[in-house]
Amino acid sequence: MDRLEAMTILVTAADSGSLSAASRQLRIPLATVSRRVSDLEEHLNVRLLHRGGRKLVLTDVGRSYVASCRRIVEEIAEVERTAAGEYRAPQGELIVTAPAVLGRSHLLPIVVEFQRAFPDVRVRVQFTDRYVNLIEEHVDLAVRIGELPDSNTIGTRVGAVGLVACASPAYLKTRGTPKRPADLADHDCITQQAHTATSDWKFSAGRNEQTVEVRCRLAVSLAEAAVAAAVSGAGIARVLSYLIDDELKKRTLVKLLGAFESAPLPVSLIYPSQRQVPLKLRAFLDFATPRLRKRLGYRNA
Repeated sequence: MDRLEAMTILVTAADSGSLSAASRQLRIPLATVSRRVSDLEEHLNVRLLHRGGRKLVLTDVGRSYVASCRRIVEEIAEVERTAAGEYRAPQGELIVTAPAVLGRSHLLPIVVEFQRAFPDVRVRVQFTDRYVNLIEEHVDLAVRIGELPDSNTIGTRVGAVGLVACASPAYLKTRGTPKRPADLADHDCITQQAHTATSDWKFSAGRNEQTVEVRCRLAVSLAEAAVAAAVSGAGIARVLSYLIDDELKKRTLVKLLGAFESAPLPVSLIYPSQRQVPLKLRAFLDFATPRLRKRLGYRNA
């Protein structure tokens, strides 16, 4: 039995929540994953997992053993990074994740520029709007919108984005321009059901929060679709500000109710806390941080 391989499989299964998820993540057959875990149990003469449920549940011994295995696997990975020279010069693969539109419009040009300056670094960028667990999914760096409650990561603020109500000039010419949130009751609104199951929009009125139930005539699952629908005159959309930067410049959309906008959400570059930051990551942070701040108009750094 390759004990290190079995430990890695067990840790991956514990982190991903199931043996089948570990199989997909590691790209090895499920039967192999199950057999390696069983080999470990036989070698240790203990039960590490409670079997039978849909979600993987560790025994008390299993939890302790996985914690020890994780330390061993991380230590070996650290040794390999040192041996490969990642702490002597920026090189190797850097895995970065970012929200889809923000990543394509603001991060990708910076990545391309970075690779010209550091030709020995390979970059793999994941554009996704879902939450990515950096440690469990082995991601080096993320662009994250919102507060950062995770104490296992380190964050650098690069900007802020807010929710903005907007509509096309043609729509506003026909239906009029809302002056306060309550006026939205008389308008057609475009909502995103992927983010909320209700049609309630929250605004700020001084120090108070004001909730308005809008009339949803069109619901979409993508923010980009909401923007496109607003441009075509379907109604009023409310999206993150960076999604409509180009449309505002082209004057195909107009911002509405600016006096009632909620506090903006921070945009940060985050990475897992670690004893020694690889030079490829440090180089990218130093390169990308000022450029993202400039693109996002962040001047309070």
